[in-house]
Amino acid sequence: MISDFVLRGGTVVSPVQAPEPLDILVRDWRIAGMLAPGERVPEGTPAQSAAGLHVFPGLIDAHLHFGFGEKITEYSTETVYAAQGGFTTVLGYFLNNEAYADVYRREQEHAASRCHVDYGFHFSTANELHIRELGQYVSDYGVTSFKYFMNFKGEEGRYLGLDGTDDGYFHDLLARAAGIGKVTIVCHAENIELVNRIRRRMQAEGRATLRDWSHSKPAFTEAESCLRAMYFAEHLGARIYIPHLSTRMALDEVRKWRSRYRELYVETCPHYLTHTEDSDMGSVGKANPPFRSAEDVAAMWQGLAEGAIDVVASDHVPRKRATKEKNIWQASQGFPGTATILPVLLSEGYHKGRLSLARVCDLVTSGPARVFNLAPRKGHIEVGADADLTLVDLDKERVVEGKELGSYSDYSLYDGWKLKGWPVRTVVRGVTVMENGRITGPAGHGKYIWRRLGLPPLVGSRP
Repeated sequence: MISDFVLRGGTVVSPVQAPEPLDILVRDWRIAGMLAPGERVPEGTPAQSAAGLHVFPGLIDAHLHFGFGEKITEYSTETVYAAQGGFTTVLGYFLNNEAYADVYRREQEHAASRCHVDYGFHFSTANELHIRELGQYVSDYGVTSFKYFMNFKGEEGRYLGLDGTDDGYFHDLLARAAGIGKVTIVCHAENIELVNRIRRRMQAEGRATLRDWSHSKPAFTEAESCLRAMYFAEHLGARIYIPHLSTRMALDEVRKWRSRYRELYVETCPHYLTHTEDSDMGSVGKANPPFRSAEDVAAMWQGLAEGAIDVVASDHVPRKRATKEKNIWQASQGFPGTATILPVLLSEGYHKGRLSLARVCDLVTSGPARVFNLAPRKGHIEVGADADLTLVDLDKERVVEGKELGSYSDYSLYDGWKLKGWPVRTVVRGVTVMENGRITGPAGHGKYIWRRLGLPPLVGSRP
């Protein structure tokens, strides 16, 4: 593997300025210089071509789920899938009731020899032990973000083996996180008590369409929970992140709250930009939150453009299509999504005049790096950063075929869609792991990212 080279002829995309023709010098797997086109480099430095391509910082998917595919080999399949989409870093969630020391050791045994791109973990919090050990998870395992399901009250989380919690638990979790430092609590916002009553009525009436699934979780159930999470966070001085935001009502509450409290970050997902509750996909389109109205889709695009939404992430779940082809109430939730994030943002966003290239870049590179303690090594093209690069052909058109992208899943929401703008090369710490749809990097090249509060992350080694 060549550790030193100069990448010539590309147009570098930045989240803070217009794209600019620049050459990039890579030395010892990191970015060593940003050069004027054709500028001289040390004699003998190999040159690689990016002619005609736009060079993004390596993309980051901050929201995917391990454990829902084949629980060992998915570290290979899902990081191949990520590399196909131009992603150089992924952060995966774990939902466990046990102490995370054992989870961490077990998952690292599977991941270390299989991952093609760099990876990190989020832990979900579900019991008192997790609150007590929160500081240990930060210091011992480099995990600085923790998910809390506001909907897992009573028996709702039993299918994942999680205890039921309440607002008292949420309060103490936020207080503990604030006491440690800028630990991020990821708040799944859903009022399950209201959802359960609506759902029971719908089921009794025999309603079972994708639209019914959406209406069983109306916008109010998301917006009210967002408001409660933001109020708790402000009261306790905690830092929160609202994933998979899907409704105009919730986004409006976020806008209001940010005028008074800034430790608040928001994510949406590609499917909330492209699919509505009136889709003819049936249970294949089941997600939580569900697809929403056309008005909500428009609101998500508006939120991206104006900066009210910080991150676009996939909520990727590597399920087989067969698990979806059931009655809407029994079908599994979620679907694959990482590999098509950038083509969706470019085809439906940039090429249709909704987003600038700089804004697209921020949403999938520096945005997640900033929120999740990955900067400055990840999410940026600057001297000292890891040489994580995503080379993109903005004019490349491709019809999506989910089976071609390498996931354990065997379909895509975008099967048959022609999308314009695709990554053609993925470089992780100076090593090309995908080129023109072919995986070229070795399994095990991806390294674990130790995230550290207030300090640059460490990659591939324990602090």
